[in-house]
Amino acid sequence: MSSVKAPQGMDPEGLVLSGVDRSDRMALHDQVAAEIRRAIADGEADPGDRIPQAKDLAAVLGVNANTVLRALRLLRDEGLLELGRGRAIIVAGTPEREAVVTRLKEFLDFARSQGYRREELLTMMESLP
Repeated sequence: MSSVKAPQGMDPEGLVLSGVDRSDRMALHDQVAAEIRRAIADGEADPGDRIPQAKDLAAVLGVNANTVLRALRLLRDEGLLELGRGRAIIVAGTPEREAVVTRLKEFLDFARSQGYRREELLTMMESLP
């Protein structure tokens, strides 16, 4: 396991990342995303904390920076990270929030496949106890 140097405002221990397994069938960007998810779940970074830049994560994990950027965008889409201006990467939520966002996206895909529009779904949600 390697530790990534922490940016200002984060625990100096930083994220402890294991790296990737090139013999694993899982795509490299998915492995990187999983490592970051695990580190956040283990409390190595809390919501509001900044995490290291993509180039630093790439160096520690032994992958291309573009692989890390793809993983970061995936985690952003899941609601776990915010990619700020410049190179700021901030923990936006927790794995629990990520799970809710993921299920919500699955629900929206299902509802849309059944012909429901966003406005109708919002009305349904607001009418629930």
